[in-house]
Amino acid sequence: MSSSAPRPLRHTALDAVHRALGATMTDFAGWDMPLRYGSERDEHIAVRTRAGLFDLSHMGEITVTGPQAAALLNHALVGNIASVGVGRARYTMICREDGGILDDLIVYRLAEAEYMVVANASNAQVVLDALTERAAGFDAEVRDDRDNYALIAVQGPESPGILASLTDADLDGLKYYAGLPGTVAGVPALIARTGYTGEDGFELFVAPADAEKLWQALTDAGADAGLVPCGLSCRDTLRLEAGMPLYGHELTTGLTPFDAGLGRVVKFDKEGDFVGREALLAAAERAASQPPRVLVGLVADGRRVPRAGYSVMAGGEVIGEVTSGAPSPTLGKPVAMAYVDAAHAAPGTPGVGVDIRGRHEPYEVVALPFYKRQK
Repeated sequence: MSSSAPRPLRHTALDAVHRALGATMTDFAGWDMPLRYGSERDEHIAVRTRAGLFDLSHMGEITVTGPQAAALLNHALVGNIASVGVGRARYTMICREDGGILDDLIVYRLAEAEYMVVANASNAQVVLDALTERAAGFDAEVRDDRDNYALIAVQGPESPGILASLTDADLDGLKYYAGLPGTVAGVPALIARTGYTGEDGFELFVAPADAEKLWQALTDAGADAGLVPCGLSCRDTLRLEAGMPLYGHELTTGLTPFDAGLGRVVKFDKEGDFVGREALLAAAERAASQPPRVLVGLVADGRRVPRAGYSVMAGGEVIGEVTSGAPSPTLGKPVAMAYVDAAHAAPGTPGVGVDIRGRHEPYEVVALPFYKRQK
């Protein structure tokens, strides 16, 4: 039998629900996931103005436990994980020895010696393998927990009220980038507040067997508030408007955190050595003295949509490359994120455009994010 035969797609615990709702499904990182249920623009606007419900069960959960769990994560990742308090979370990255980004992660500290690392679906195995390899010599265990969790997110300005009607957990006291154990609609859950849409919202880590019950309870509780199910398509336009990077687009193994404008996540002052430290020190010095290409926002004058890989132009020369592009439902115009030469990165830089199928389409350089919610 050929080893190149395609692997069957994985299905989340909510697969039957998505199909019953008439979702358009797509292959995403080996998972059969809902792309949209109806209009992706309507789903996007629902999250910005009311609330949206997402199945994120394709994300990769990895548990790290043991007396030296914190020391292992400090060694394996670029952030200072040992300083994260119990019940809090931190955005960080795992890099190669040469400083290239393997993935961006959220790490939750669940207990004194227990952490949950959440990786992107496309990189979950890579992250698991790297953490397992880097655990050598540490009194800590790395456990693949991907099959033990379903992940449901409710995002948007109405989400606190919707969730509050189903739990007695202290949502008001739950800060951004924090998580607490609780019960939602009778289902045990880790309730987190680390959204990827630019809006307030919550992520609920639950047992797969409880996923359908929780999805239905949230659907019922959110009916009067205008909550709708949302797919991957609007998740992408929401995060793009919020200026949030996507692995494989703004983040790759060919870039360091400093190249991506995210050098702040690298903590050189933490205790002990960490993988990629020397290369990242050199990258930090390069970025300080002669910045490489800078990640900027681009807003269209016209209606043509730029896509990842399109060239950014000025004066007939290629000065950068689009990493993500889409119509922005909030702005009513196409927008893009792009890496451009530092000389052309200032907001308002004249003469910048994108080569869209051989035509120079004018674009305005703007600071990211395109959209920021009112507090």
